[in-house]
Amino acid sequence: MTLYLFLWFAGSIVGFFSGLLGIGGGILMFPLLLYIPPLLGLAPIGVKSITGLTMVQGFFASLSALFFYNRHNLVNRPLVLTLGLSLFLSSLAGSFLSAYAPDKLLLLIFGVLAFIASLMMLIPRSYAKDELTGESVSFSRPVAVFIGVCIGFLIGLVGQGGAFIIIPLLLYLLKIPLRVALGSTLAIGLFSSSAGLVGKMATGQVPFQMAAALLLGAIPAARLGSIIGKKTKTEYLRWLLAVIIICTALKIWADILKG
Repeated sequence: MTLYLFLWFAGSIVGFFSGLLGIGGGILMFPLLLYIPPLLGLAPIGVKSITGLTMVQGFFASLSALFFYNRHNLVNRPLVLTLGLSLFLSSLAGSFLSAYAPDKLLLLIFGVLAFIASLMMLIPRSYAKDELTGESVSFSRPVAVFIGVCIGFLIGLVGQGGAFIIIPLLLYLLKIPLRVALGSTLAIGLFSSSAGLVGKMATGQVPFQMAAALLLGAIPAARLGSIIGKKTKTEYLRWLLAVIIICTALKIWADILKG
């Protein structure tokens, strides 16, 4: 298998889950690109290149799936603007500074965020309001801004759209119904992904040929995932997302503790 065929395949897998679970896909893409190429006998991809590739994939996969969620009224626009704008500015700052951060520090930050997200996803919650549409949702704007500023900087550092941590925060801090949280997170992710992508491109952290191979798989797969996600019970979506976050967090922390 060539590296570019692997990237297409990885893009397809992660793109599908992006649409299904409302995630940009970084929490899946990062470990896939970091750990799998050496197992297949392919050249390892540097951490900084991986963070650039995850930003590219997250942006375009989110954009592809967002059209579907928006058409079904599962995007809350005030939430997207409030949280998205605060994320954009802080993520932009983080992405520029990431060029000067050691790879081990970036991996540690990613591990901490994934650990926090995995704990939150285990908190019991009601599914009664998960079928509400976007216009039925209210939230605290000050809390949304606080989340955006704090989380945006960190996800900009590690090259993530941040859905894996944003979704738990929307569910448990802002009390957003799950389907609206998924749809809105895709739109919010465009702010953080675009900011991070600008920073990564400006600092030479995006290998464009590799990114093109990723996108050929990610964009159509994200569309398919969003269609299937709309037909899936929210309880199943929540637990699938929890499993993905927990497994990724465990793998990252195992590597961190190995030194």
